[in-house]
Amino acid sequence: MVHKRILLGASALLFTSVAFGQIKINTKSIGAATKAVQAVTLSNEDVINYTKEYIQWMDQNNPVAPDDHEFALRLKKLTENLNSYDGLDLNFKVYLVRDVNAFACADGSVRVCAGLMQEMDDQEVLGVIGHEIGHVKNMDSRDAFKNALMTSALKDGVSSQGGTAGALSNSQLGELGEQVANMSFSRKQESAADDYGYKFLKDNGVNPWYMSMSFERLLELSGDTSEGGLTKKLFSSHPDTKKRVEEMAKKAEKDGFEKPSK
Repeated sequence: MVHKRILLGASALLFTSVAFGQIKINTKSIGAATKAVQAVTLSNEDVINYTKEYIQWMDQNNPVAPDDHEFALRLKKLTENLNSYDGLDLNFKVYLVRDVNAFACADGSVRVCAGLMQEMDDQEVLGVIGHEIGHVKNMDSRDAFKNALMTSALKDGVSSQGGTAGALSNSQLGELGEQVANMSFSRKQESAADDYGYKFLKDNGVNPWYMSMSFERLLELSGDTSEGGLTKKLFSSHPDTKKRVEEMAKKAEKDGFEKPSK
């Protein structure tokens, strides 16, 4: 069986099969990773610059869908009016990998995996994108990325420059990739991102029921929607996914929206 990574805000491994490979992060090790160093304060500008280096590495080392690929064309149409939203300058690409995932970075880069586009319809994909942009707008992504910078071996390199942001080496990007892959958000942060995704759909003329439906789809893909099932365990540090389905559904009903038929 081929394993597929299903992520929404936090990492989780759920199982189905599809044709692409998995998303790639650089896992080269760094020496002296455990040395104690002086704390360094990074500015928001520094974090964004490091984010740009990170996303550049990701784009170079993962299969980006060419402009004429069906998924690239689909995403372009889906986001054609989203180059700027809520004060953020956004850019979008599709990774031809099997992960059921999307992520957004502090510099406005949004990356959607082919696995997500295969498993969800356009409106559900847009809901996931809105959720991830919510983490950026709420500063969750920035703070988590900053924490990854300062808790990984990168702190050695950053400290050696006296707090001045400098170019990251290939191995440093590898260490950062591992830190970013393992970062998670609090229940409060996830709930706020859900609410942001809901509003994001409304702002873009999409029935916000699709926020709830995107979570429903994740539950279906998990193969177990029971209270004690795999999904609950995997999302144990975040709002229960079934509860998130219900909360978004109640919100849509309260706002007078009808659930779309599938």
